[in-house]
Amino acid sequence: MDIQPAPFIPPAPKPRTTPPSTLEMIRIVYRNPLELWGEHTYNEPWISANGVGGHLIVANDPGLIRHVLVDNARNYKMATVRQKILRPILRDGLLTAEGEVWKRSRKAMAPVFTPRHIFGFAQPMLRRTQDFVTRYENGGTSDIAHDMTLLTYDILAETLFSGEIAGEPGSFANEIDRLFETMGRVDPLDLLRAPDWLPRLTRIRGRKTMAYFRKIVTNTVKMREGKFKRDPDAVPQDFLTLLLKAEGPDGLTRAEVEDNIITFIGAGHETTARALGWTLYCLAESPWERNRVEQEIDQVLAREPDPTKWLDAMPFTRAAFDEALRLYPPAPSINREPIEPEMWKDLYIPEHAAVLVMPWVVHRHRKLWDRPDAFLPERFHPGNREKIDRFQYLPFGAGPRVCIGASFAMQEAIIALAIMLSRFRFDTTAETKPWPVQKLTTQPQGGLPMRVTPR
Repeated sequence: MDIQPAPFIPPAPKPRTTPPSTLEMIRIVYRNPLELWGEHTYNEPWISANGVGGHLIVANDPGLIRHVLVDNARNYKMATVRQKILRPILRDGLLTAEGEVWKRSRKAMAPVFTPRHIFGFAQPMLRRTQDFVTRYENGGTSDIAHDMTLLTYDILAETLFSGEIAGEPGSFANEIDRLFETMGRVDPLDLLRAPDWLPRLTRIRGRKTMAYFRKIVTNTVKMREGKFKRDPDAVPQDFLTLLLKAEGPDGLTRAEVEDNIITFIGAGHETTARALGWTLYCLAESPWERNRVEQEIDQVLAREPDPTKWLDAMPFTRAAFDEALRLYPPAPSINREPIEPEMWKDLYIPEHAAVLVMPWVVHRHRKLWDRPDAFLPERFHPGNREKIDRFQYLPFGAGPRVCIGASFAMQEAIIALAIMLSRFRFDTTAETKPWPVQKLTTQPQGGLPMRVTPR
């Protein structure tokens, strides 16, 4: 008789049992905001309290989340603290733009992310992954977190930019880490809502890295414009071309074009990279789940050569990825601020309050999930996933600002997992001791050193 092993409990901060002092809270928010939240945050439908920077509301109830992100979204703008972190990096890119600028950018990019276009990216995704995994043919130990950054950069460069991003992938991955280490975290002065003229040390340290990315963007645009002039018929109809064609009096400014390029180069691959790394780690620590995924992949690859069909044909593989997204949401916090005060049921939401919808907390909430801290892909198996409320699982956000690249990312992830796990096995070592840290994404502090062996 088979006995189901106890599920793997991946590493995560234990909920606090006592509130931190103001100084301690500032220190935690700078070091790792995931360590801030107390036990009540994971049990209550919402938290409403006065904080260091003003009134704070943590929204956990799916109905409240729907109200903020969808039903009354027009009353909620991007939170001030979030914008102070992201706007110096992305400026008027899609993640940080608001109002008419956001509408113009979203409209300009929508054609790239239609199902027809995304299916067209499947073969390049497949080729890039096949080329990438040749590095594992002799086995050995590798930092999978770093590797996934390189892989998803390769895929992004090939699909959205037709392989024409200026700069070296290796140096790019290192600079991304540096960018998130410096500019991609909360500065204590932001938390205290200090005036903008006070210098933020984190931003100062990140200026050189930011200049590196801006140079990549400038050179990438110059390369494409040169191709336009030499042979317009040879220009690929990709994301970059679409943005440049959207430039003009009724469309995007050149600055907005460049901001959106840097948004997708800097952030468009990072979220998928983190999710892939956490998935491989959780499967390595759950060999019974990994066996099921490997068997499914082997069977599908043996009969179905078309990668556009793999997402639907691999429910167990997708479930493992979805469960890793639940436990380690790449974007762990969605921040909003009400324009006008309002009531939701008996909750008063004052003007300028910081309203936090935190996938990290919602995905681990005691009242929403059974055994929330365990890696249990069966939650997302067919017949189970339909029972999950749309607003209790938010890896790509929700509402008008839902991630435009969600379908792109899901297809990319399943193709990458299928190729990697069909050919290689990823195992943890004594050095694999990741700790989730919130920067712009949920990153594994210490990396993900893993032993890779051909199957």
